[in-house]
Amino acid sequence: PAKTKQAKPLQLAILEQVIRYLEQQEAKAIESGEQHRLLRVARDKALILMGFWRAFRSDEISRLQIEHIEFHPGEGLTAYLPRNKTDRLNKGTAYRLPELHRLCPVEACRHYLFLLDQPSGPLFRGITRWGTVSASAIRSDSVIPLLRITLERAGVLNTELYSSHSLRRGFANWASQQGWSLKQLMEHVGWKDVKSAMRYIEDQDRFAQTAIDAALGNEK
Repeated sequence: PAKTKQAKPLQLAILEQVIRYLEQQEAKAIESGEQHRLLRVARDKALILMGFWRAFRSDEISRLQIEHIEFHPGEGLTAYLPRNKTDRLNKGTAYRLPELHRLCPVEACRHYLFLLDQPSGPLFRGITRWGTVSASAIRSDSVIPLLRITLERAGVLNTELYSSHSLRRGFANWASQQGWSLKQLMEHVGWKDVKSAMRYIEDQDRFAQTAIDAALGNEK
């Protein structure tokens, strides 16, 4: 059987590197007065931070609507999707994103919306190099090239190993390392079964080195 290919998880250090790059580009755009460039940077920053901290799929990112986003001052924001992959009854799902002291997805979204200046419609849209903003949402399959181009420009190596699932896997691995329970992680991400969750979490002790060394130490 062929080995299953999985996207490389976006580690927190890489996320920080990418956001630093985007903030540098933001400063340059402000200095040069390039409003369209500033809008593109703000969009990419909001997309990556929201995609990471909420572990969104690419199709969920493309279906976010401005009118379905609600800010809760001092707490975070709620992004409502009328339907998603695991919502078989079409009841809709409200995704909560917290305000953070750094790498904040809420502030990034708020700033992007201020620059976008649209009351409704798709949140993430295509923006040309001349600043023309599309009325349509970005396609879900355009999230991967957008992410890879941003990673490459930020100086990240082997960008071909990353995909939109890297955001989802990156958060899952970060949360697992921070001691989140599997139940807590499944509820946050929206997984319905354990097998789905485990496909996204990398074993931090792949060679069982820590476990075996600890056992050998106890035998002394």
